[in-house]
Amino acid sequence: MTDAPSTCTLFAGERRLVAGPLSLVAAAALAAPQDEGPVLVFDDATGRVVDLDLRGGAADVAARYAPAASPRARGRPRLGVAAREVTLLPRQWEWLAAQPGGASATLRKLVEAARRDVAGRTEAERKARQEAAYQFMAAMAGDLPGYEAALRALFADDRAGVETHTGDWPADVRDQALRLAWA
Repeated sequence: MTDAPSTCTLFAGERRLVAGPLSLVAAAALAAPQDEGPVLVFDDATGRVVDLDLRGGAADVAARYAPAASPRARGRPRLGVAAREVTLLPRQWEWLAAQPGGASATLRKLVEAARRDVAGRTEAERKARQEAAYQFMAAMAGDLPGYEAALRALFADDRAGVETHTGDWPADVRDQALRLAWA
């Protein structure tokens, strides 16, 4: 599989069974109870249903969806590092030099922390989260009470409104929609 999702979530009817790598979720889908409703696997990044080939046993399915091992090249790994100039004050260089791992490692950690910061989320990331939540909600909650109002609140980026309008939904469906929208 070339475009395999990094993580997925398995639902049997309105009950969330397992989340994790596609190979784990696909194997769990084989053992999922069929009497609770449709067994669906959702891509956690897009909220879309993932079609699986569940022929064979659990080992066959897990192997089919196992991540492909890339052959390790000889020598030093390419990290995609680009050397660039950084201008700092002397006191900032002193602080960086005193950090464990050195200046480069500390700068990388600071950049990654800033990227994860909730205030630093971009408009594109917000729209992608909303779209993922919408795809999931359309598949799982289209007939549930408050669906349209929950969608309006979702696209208004109103978490409290979504929580209010999904209050009567099955807990696993509500929680997954919120997790996708505001992870």
